[in-house]
Amino acid sequence: MPTLNWIGKEAVVNHHQQVPFRLLKDVPDLACGDPGSGNLIVQGDNLEALKALLPYYAGQVKCIYIDPPYNTGNEGWAYNDNVNSPVIRDWLGKTVGKEGETLDRHDRWLCMMYPRLALLKQFLTEDGVILMSLDGNEHRYAELLMDEIFGSSNRIETFIWKKSYGGGAKSKQVVNLHEYVLCFARNKERVGTIELPPSDDVKKYYKFEDDKLETRGPYRLQPLATNSMDSRPNLRYAIPFEGQEIWPEKQWQWSRDRVLAALANNELVIKQVKGKWSVNYKQYLRDGDGEERGSKLYSIVESIYTQQGTNELKAMFGDGKTFDFPKPPELVKKFVQAFTAKDSIVLDSFAGSGTTGHALFKANEEDGGHRRFILVEMEPKIAREVTAERVRRVAQGYTSAKSEAVAGLGGGFRFCELGEPLFDETGMIRETVNFSELARHVYFSETGEPLPRARVLKTPFLGACRGVGIYLLYNGILGDESANGGNVLTRQILAKLPEFDGPKVVYCAGCLLSRDRLQAAHITVRQTPYEIKVL
Repeated sequence: MPTLNWIGKEAVVNHHQQVPFRLLKDVPDLACGDPGSGNLIVQGDNLEALKALLPYYAGQVKCIYIDPPYNTGNEGWAYNDNVNSPVIRDWLGKTVGKEGETLDRHDRWLCMMYPRLALLKQFLTEDGVILMSLDGNEHRYAELLMDEIFGSSNRIETFIWKKSYGGGAKSKQVVNLHEYVLCFARNKERVGTIELPPSDDVKKYYKFEDDKLETRGPYRLQPLATNSMDSRPNLRYAIPFEGQEIWPEKQWQWSRDRVLAALANNELVIKQVKGKWSVNYKQYLRDGDGEERGSKLYSIVESIYTQQGTNELKAMFGDGKTFDFPKPPELVKKFVQAFTAKDSIVLDSFAGSGTTGHALFKANEEDGGHRRFILVEMEPKIAREVTAERVRRVAQGYTSAKSEAVAGLGGGFRFCELGEPLFDETGMIRETVNFSELARHVYFSETGEPLPRARVLKTPFLGACRGVGIYLLYNGILGDESANGGNVLTRQILAKLPEFDGPKVVYCAGCLLSRDRLQAAHITVRQTPYEIKVL
């Protein structure tokens, strides 16, 4: 398989493993509605933010949509579209070293994206997908990068988004009307049928009715014969009808058993037209479970334009320059509806103007879903005044630039900033870290899975994973108020631990039990902080 190499690659391939875990600090004044709704906006560098979020969301995100910098060299945008920004230069200097000073734009972009994509992969469910918007500047490199991180066998599609109506008067050569959206799965074999909700454009074709109207709805006719050139002898057979045998010119789409069952069920329409037999099957609007038939997702996305995104922000903020070239919510909504269930989590780590949050609320409003979002935005001013403010207005309603009242779609979110690292410069746990914060990190580092959010952390027993009980002794969780009370595993402390019938892993500051005693109790001791893994 072709591979991609660039200056600085060796320094960043495993860099996500060295990123320190930071704590999340709530900013209640910037929250909206019910902070417990499951939606979250995080302000901070997305590499560190993703690492901070892993103990909470690893393996739980169904769909990731990102719109990273296109690396056009344009430094005049509100959100710098050039990876030569001061933040990236500083990061490259620390991560890549002196080589970072001489990298060209493509090297810098790849160095910036690799560790972020490596972390994003860990958030996806087994059947989850990631979508990345790009233009021609990095598209050819990005596909190889995604091949390497997600595997070429997990590529679903490169969507072509027709972003513009036309024009191009200023173009000296080719009028560019499109961008790309790369789509890869965590495990393509686990991704099922991809369908969009039924659209009114498609529903109008379902205009016939029969005795199944109440359960299956109206139907439309679809030809049973196919012009496929594949040689499928089992699909070439005669259909018995009114004492005659009807043969296809080439072959049928369905097997003989399926056709005969449909014929017996009055689900075929057979008639003679100009001396030739016509065989059509009834395609009902609803399936056997009563669910309306979805529409197909095409590789070329049309009738959704960049200008629509700009107009939405202009109507909301009264200024078309609030954020240049935001993606239209309809584009993101289309992908959200195609790749998620109604209770899925969607993540956008390049949140920008908050289009993904807007799109999610729209999708939920249309189909009654309860999808939740995680948005990460690096720039403080944008995160507070654009990302969070836009999502707030969509949720609660606002007065448009034309003084028209726009009803809210409902919903809320927490707003967080990145706090201090979990560990200090000497590798010790910071004194300000509370039990709940450390517990989530310990459970994730031990099991690779997030601690269930609903779990109340008021006991040293954090839970069981794959038959192993996980315990944490920290900050007097057993009621001892002394500075290090209860953090050392002794016979007395062991007797107080909640029982678990199986092997146990106990994180503690020290252990005074003998090896034989530990073996008899099936306990593995991990000393904090030295044996807490940093993934």
